[in-house]
This record gives sequence, structure tokens and C-alpha cells, in this order.
Amino acid sequence: MAIFEPTKIGNHQLQHRIVLAPLTRFRSDEKHAPTDLGVEYYRQRTTPGGLLISEGILTSPSAGGLPGVPEIFTKEQVEGWRKVTEAVHEKGGIIFAQIWHAGRYGSAYYNPGNTAPVGPSPIAARGINVFIPPLGTVPYETPRELTKDEIKDLVKEFVTAAENAIKAGFDGVELHGANGLLIDQFINSTSNKRTDEYGGSIENRARFALEIEQSISASIGPERVGFRFSPWGGQGDVGDDTPYATWGYILEKLNPKLAYVHFVEPRDDAVRQSPDWENSLDPFRKIWKGPFISAGGYTNNTDLIKSVAEETGNLIAIGRAYIANPDLVERLKHGWPLNKYNRDTFYTTGPVGYIDYPFYTEP
Repeated sequence: MAIFEPTKIGNHQLQHRIVLAPLTRFRSDEKHAPTDLGVEYYRQRTTPGGLLISEGILTSPSAGGLPGVPEIFTKEQVEGWRKVTEAVHEKGGIIFAQIWHAGRYGSAYYNPGNTAPVGPSPIAARGINVFIPPLGTVPYETPRELTKDEIKDLVKEFVTAAENAIKAGFDGVELHGANGLLIDQFINSTSNKRTDEYGGSIENRARFALEIEQSISASIGPERVGFRFSPWGGQGDVGDDTPYATWGYILEKLNPKLAYVHFVEPRDDAVRQSPDWENSLDPFRKIWKGPFISAGGYTNNTDLIKSVAEETGNLIAIGRAYIANPDLVERLKHGWPLNKYNRDTFYTTGPVGYIDYPFYTEP
């Protein structure tokens, strides 16, 4: 069965193709460092030769973070993550750090000095920022357009975050270019209306993403770098006029030695009101010759996990089902029933709904 067959990403031999998807959980401390709860959370979900992708880790304090969202900027934060990576490695697992910048998704309410969020263009995302008090009433802010010098500085910021991740013991980094966040805002035509070399054509809108990848690959090695994309994201009020051409171009220009690319399926049902069954990742699979991770829509249709792996050879990233089943790999291997997840505890604090889901026991 392909899902339980070994494969390789970068320099790491994996024993199966089930991946812990990157999942924001809001459990970091007041200094945005992982806690002992976080160490236990990742330890529980580690399997020998299994790949885990961390929750999104902010590149800096000004990257648009929220309380409970981790960073990898200070020595204390790096040391906190080292405890996580050591716990994973003790059980024989592999862990990549997902690094990101919120861009216009951020807010002056939380930014240092109450500075405005930034983006490729001064275009606010439609909708309500549910994390800003009074909750449920504050619309997304209009971001300040980044200057070209600031864009160059942000590339360096991503490199520093990647280097800090390696110092913390991560086996690699995943660049978060999905879900309407900063890199995704540059790529999509609805959120990027620049008229310089970072906007307009597909080549220009992809430039920021490719500069980050090239700079990080030069620093830590391409075999330690993955990249996540969501051409039909469903989040962040972004959209693109030509998704197949846009992300096809990016794949053609990425370093072919990257550890993997990670795509969100258009059928993803985590953020969409209804899955998109018309579009497909298959054209991207044909372009990319290296390891390919598919995510989205697997928790509520676990039969797809095995069928997609069989048909494509892809690794399969699973989110909500992995939250509720720390022993998910064994449950899928043996056909054991799954725990049901409790959405009400996804974004709370403390151990409930985080490290207290039970492992399977024979009835």
C-alpha cells in the first residue's frame, strides 16, 4: 500500500507518507515561545521515519502575529523550539518548521508600536478580522504598500528565520506561500496591483516567492527547503486570474532539489463552504518531479488518503484528524476507528483538546 511505503525528502528517508500538516494551535507562551505542552504535542504525533510540519512560525515580531502564535526570532524562542525538535528526534521523527509572514492579514492592534500591516498593495482583505477586539466587529485594515527596499529586507528576514530554525534543530523549513498570507498576497492577481518588478505579470508576481526560496536555499541548502501553495486558497480574500499558469511557472522556476512542494487541494473542506471538485492539482504534479505533498479534504474522507497515495505516489498531509488522533498512523494502518475532533478547542489555551486525545486501546 503506497501510503505506508518508504520515500525520501531531501536527505531524509521516510518510512511512510502520512504527514502532520502545519496547524495553528495558539499554545505558545506570552513571549511566543513553545511550552512543555507543545513539546508533548509534537512528541505524541511522532513516528519513526514520519514527517511532521510545525505550526506556522512567524519570521519576526512585526510579521503580524497574535497571542499564542510562535516566533523564531529570539534566543529564548530558538531554545524553546530545540526542546520540540529533540523530542521528535528521540522518537526517530523528521520535523520541518513552517515559517510565514501575515502581510495584510496582520493588524496594528498587535504589531509592535501599533504599526500598520504591510502588503504588496494597499488593498484590504474583505471581511472581519475575528481576532481583534471587540471581537467580530473589526474589518481587516488597509495595508501599507511595501517599498522595494522593504521587500529586500523581508527576504533577509525569512533567511534569518530559516537559519534560526536550523539552529533550533529542525530538519528543514517549509515556506508558507499559501492561505492568503504575505507570499500568497504577492502571487495572486487580486491582492497584488503593483506596477514595478514585483507586480503585474506572472513572472513579477512570483518574484518575491522565488527570491525567498533562492536566498534560503543558498543559506541552508535546497534539500532542507519545502514550499506550500494554495492556488485555490479559500482564505485571505485572494484569487488569481490564471492559477494553472501562475503556479505552473513558479514550479518551473523553483530549485528542483527542494525537499518537496506542498499543495492544498481545491477540494479542501476546512475553510471552504463547499469543496471545489472542478479543479485539480494534477497539472502541477506533472510539472514537479520531486516529492509532492497533497493536503486538504482528507479528515472527512479518509478513503482518499490511501487512494490518492496509490494513484499519485504523493505524501498526504492531514490536519484535523491528526489533532484528534496522536496515533493516526497506527490507526490508519490497522483500520482502527478514529477519535472525533473538537473544533471548539482548536484555538484555545491549555492541554484540553491539545494533548489529551486518547491513543487507541483494544476494546
